[in-house]
Amino acid sequence: MNKKLELKLIEKVKKDPYCLKHIYQTERICLEAVKENGLVLKYVKDQTEELCLEAVKNDGNALEYVKDQTEKVCLEAVKQNGYALRYVKDQTEDVCLAAVKQNGYALGDVKVQTPAICLEAIKQNRHALRYVKEQTEDICLEAIKINMYTLELIKDQTEAICLEAVKRDGNLLVHVNDQTEKICLEAVKQNGGALGYVAKQTEAICLEAVKQNGFAIQYVKDQTEEICLAAVKNHGSALQYVENKNKTKNICLEAVKENGLALCYIEHQNRRDEICSEAVKQNGLALFYVRNKTDEICSEALKNNFNAYRYMNIDNVTTALLVLNILLQHKHKDEKLLTDIIKTFSEDKEVIDFYTKHKLWKHVNFSMLNDLVEYSMVI
Repeated sequence: MNKKLELKLIEKVKKDPYCLKHIYQTERICLEAVKENGLVLKYVKDQTEELCLEAVKNDGNALEYVKDQTEKVCLEAVKQNGYALRYVKDQTEDVCLAAVKQNGYALGDVKVQTPAICLEAIKQNRHALRYVKEQTEDICLEAIKINMYTLELIKDQTEAICLEAVKRDGNLLVHVNDQTEKICLEAVKQNGGALGYVAKQTEAICLEAVKQNGFAIQYVKDQTEEICLAAVKNHGSALQYVENKNKTKNICLEAVKENGLALCYIEHQNRRDEICSEAVKQNGLALFYVRNKTDEICSEALKNNFNAYRYMNIDNVTTALLVLNILLQHKHKDEKLLTDIIKTFSEDKEVIDFYTKHKLWKHVNFSMLNDLVEYSMVI
């Protein structure tokens, strides 16, 4: 065939590879055709390894039409498409491994499964476990290590397999068919919230759960003082899930020591001064939930967070001086607050003396203190 004609035919198969079956074939024409569409290998009269390799590189399923399969051609085919394994006449471990690495589901076409092949398939796709013909404990354990969520696909769960899974994610307890106390303990140690999936709760399991996550107390069916204490020590706000009958003074104290804002979960009549004092020591803004705002409690709140003054009624000289003292001790420069307090109590001798003694004119905006002009002149 002359070169000119061959070039025309090459251009033709590039546009429509399937026309190969109707035209005169040369190796070069066929090569261009299978590069465009590997499946036209079906119409190649004289196949060479090079042609077959190009065909399966384009489309692994072209392996179906390879007359003389070599391991090299088969490898290229399954690397392009793992499902091409179904067309491999002589499966070797290397070919099978390459196939499942490309597509884990190809495991379904593996004639002789080995642990290595199965595990490679699971690495690629955990759902490939459903195609493992013999799910041994060793394979399942390795599968869990590769992907813990394969637990739900394991037919025969053993305690060892379940333990391996819940150690990685306690919530996998939901997929455990036969729960034991040991499995449940490991699950809640990893994630306290897994307590919600425990079929048979024991005090030991509940304790471990709330120690890991105080909020797990919401799943505890039989709350004891020990469990409640452990929960609020882990997270004070877990107090919201403690039954009212169990909100003892001791439990409430522990809750606000961990998180002062947990005070809001204590009924008003039970918010004793001692509990409120501990709450504001931990978080000054807990003063918002305090009804009986004593000077001592307010002082503790301000020491912790000066912004707690927003929740105080600065309507008497004692409270005003308390705020001013804390303001100066902690070097807060809230000029508006300072100005407002002094203006409000501008006729009180104690406040004016305090103003003078601490030279507050350095911080106060005089344009806002018309009532104090005569004092500033004296100073």
